[in-house]
Amino acid sequence: MARTTIPDLHEAYRDGEPLTMLTAYDAPIARQVDRGGVDMILVGDTAGDNHLGYDDTIPVTMAEALSNTAAVDRAVTDAMVIGDMPFGSYGQSMETSVDNAVRFLQEAGADAVKLETAPNGETTIEIIDRLTELGIPVQGHIGLTPQRMNQIGGGYVQGRNHSSSAATDALVETAERLEEAGVFAVVLETVTEETGKAVTEAIDVPTIGIGAGRYVDGQVLVITDLLGLGSESFALSKQYADLDSTISTAVEEYVSDVAEGAFPAEENVYDSLEE
Repeated sequence: MARTTIPDLHEAYRDGEPLTMLTAYDAPIARQVDRGGVDMILVGDTAGDNHLGYDDTIPVTMAEALSNTAAVDRAVTDAMVIGDMPFGSYGQSMETSVDNAVRFLQEAGADAVKLETAPNGETTIEIIDRLTELGIPVQGHIGLTPQRMNQIGGGYVQGRNHSSSAATDALVETAERLEEAGVFAVVLETVTEETGKAVTEAIDVPTIGIGAGRYVDGQVLVITDLLGLGSESFALSKQYADLDSTISTAVEEYVSDVAEGAFPAEENVYDSLEE
């Protein structure tokens, strides 16, 4: 079966079917996420603090992002794979931005890329316009944009119209311009429910929310949040499993078995001396 395409997503969107997206950063998790039936897998720069051990997304390099994306690509059969362009990989020049986006498709096997856009972010909108003109599918991302965290000073909810929170009108206008530039969908992160609804009603491409309320066209979560794997709990998320406890218990049992001589047992060795 071929992977989910943009026409597939837009058909589901027109039919009113909610879209689903999760992050993944390696082949084993990506394989399970794909088998679970999501429409899209985002190889997010959230790998920084959920996979690579950094404090946030800023240190993630192109080499790391491409490696993660390629690993996911090799494991996925059905879902669309979207490579998240890391901090500094776009915006410095049009040539560099295009070259880096091309690498996600050519080298890592991504089906599309995602770029964060500041409110009325002229540079990024121009880059997206060029990328889509060249045939590179782009998913937009507005609202809270973690790559700008040093600038805005923290993870503030957007759409509240104060110094650290963009106004709803600015986010609506940015989404409209992203649609004009050719994005196939827009991620809305950490915005008021009113803002999520206003953006969704203003554009004719799907909105994918993470902390954006109930009036969007689809949802995305960070996989470690969903799985309860080494991550703190966020109000915008929902934990569907507790892998921290599962893994901890398994490791403790392994350590105990080795210490007590219970592992390896006869069934775990080749040409047993006791046969």
